[in-house]
Amino acid sequence: MVATMERTRPISLRARDVSGQKRAAVDAPPDATVGELARSLLTRMHLPNTDVEGRPLSYHVRLDREGRHLHPSETAGDVLQENDEIVLQPKIQAGSP
Repeated sequence: MVATMERTRPISLRARDVSGQKRAAVDAPPDATVGELARSLLTRMHLPNTDVEGRPLSYHVRLDREGRHLHPSETAGDVLQENDEIVLQPKIQAGSP
């Protein structure tokens, strides 16, 4: 029963952009997906949603503790731990469309 109660409590996280200049503290609902969390953080941290040429940007979420990119469909409760730090990193696409 304790594990079930624990999973319903928000997970306190730190988020930053890849440069480290923009940071935020957030309490993530354990049932939120990484994609939902990223979208809310982009707005909250005032990160650009287009590149310098006006093309849409999408972001990876990297979990510092494991050094891996999280999949947008993973849930916060399954992959994140209290006081984790995540990094929002734009996906870079080389070449012309």
